[in-house]
Amino acid sequence: MLTGGCYCGDVRYETDGAPFHETICHCPDCRRIAGTPTVAWFSVPAASLRFTAGEPVRFNSSPGVTRSFCGRCGTHLTFQQDDLADEIDITIASLDQPDRVVPRDHTRTRHKLSWDAVCDGLPAYLDTRSEGAKQG
Repeated sequence: MLTGGCYCGDVRYETDGAPFHETICHCPDCRRIAGTPTVAWFSVPAASLRFTAGEPVRFNSSPGVTRSFCGRCGTHLTFQQDDLADEIDITIASLDQPDRVVPRDHTRTRHKLSWDAVCDGLPAYLDTRSEGAKQG
């Protein structure tokens, strides 16, 4: 069981789903929404995610994409695509024990900031891993 929540504690969640697609995203949307150079994510089956305290605020950040955050403290929590409704992405840093889910690659590095060096030895994809093009 993985548990987590927002900074202020108003929104809490748990999932018993097995994590997959553990990644560090470099896209401009994640960067702007979180106010960080990258966001680390993992996916679980959407049906396995339960909010145990509070409800996050949801908004459409782009066509077909819904993100959620805590309405009080602003912690970014989830990302879900309409065309992949059976899965949901959760921010690794919102976990109570973020070291339990380790990123396995970098995605959307085409958009990474020039000063953000990808030097951890993980595979780095220019866009998504399914598109297959690796960085340099």
